[in-house]
Amino acid sequence: MNRRHFVTAGAAALSGVVVGCDRIAGTSGGGKGLHAAEWVTYRAQRILLGADKLAPEFSESDIAPHFRSNGTGDPPDKSYKLLARDHFQNWRLRIDGLVERPLDLSLSDLRSLPARTQITRHDCVEGWSCIGKWTGTPLSEILTRAGAKTQARFAVFHCADTMEGDDDSGDQAASSEGLADAKAKTAAQTLDNRVVRYYESIDLIDALHPQTILAYEMNGQPLSIPYGAPLRLRVERQLGYKMAKYVMHIELADSFATIGEGRGGYWEDRGYEWYAGI
Repeated sequence: MNRRHFVTAGAAALSGVVVGCDRIAGTSGGGKGLHAAEWVTYRAQRILLGADKLAPEFSESDIAPHFRSNGTGDPPDKSYKLLARDHFQNWRLRIDGLVERPLDLSLSDLRSLPARTQITRHDCVEGWSCIGKWTGTPLSEILTRAGAKTQARFAVFHCADTMEGDDDSGDQAASSEGLADAKAKTAAQTLDNRVVRYYESIDLIDALHPQTILAYEMNGQPLSIPYGAPLRLRVERQLGYKMAKYVMHIELADSFATIGEGRGGYWEDRGYEWYAGI
């Protein structure tokens, strides 16, 4: 079966079940069934696209005159505001977890590493798309330097922006030392009044993909706050909510079962699919 026939057959089959999805998802058995279907989609797309197929890239003339900002546009966290006020000179990116050599990198450190520039389309789950130009460090460069252990399966991105609860970081140092403990905080996340900061995860196939970069520039300018300054993830083969902004800490893990609600991301904990491949 070629790709077109595969997609057509899948759409025909899907049309018979979409009507009942909301009712099915409300049952424990139905939820498990939809979760299983997501992993079928994940494996099917991996077979169809392979590990290295590139997302479409565009020309300078295609760049949107106004690129919409998705998600948080101005983090309320006191420690983040202190970093921003100092133009992120004291910001550090922490890389740890299942790595041989934990790293703490400044923006200058990242800029000294090999860079990639790509003009790609951002597809939002809300239905809009924009084309922008991104420059940053390939995530593979950082993971190579950190030395991923063989049991590592996922890269988890812990971010600076509080999504729920009151920001309690005002008494923390205005550096990654104040936020690099995001792992411990995120592990304690619940849907109550505790501080819940944004987090996301991708598998190592996407983490090592050549178009997966940690972007520090957009359209030739340093990344601004609405777009995720000082650093955001670009994983071009997935929907926009996977592209974490305000990244502070990258953790390699063999599972995300103990992080957040155990579904791999902030929105995934609230019903979104973990694999958002396009």
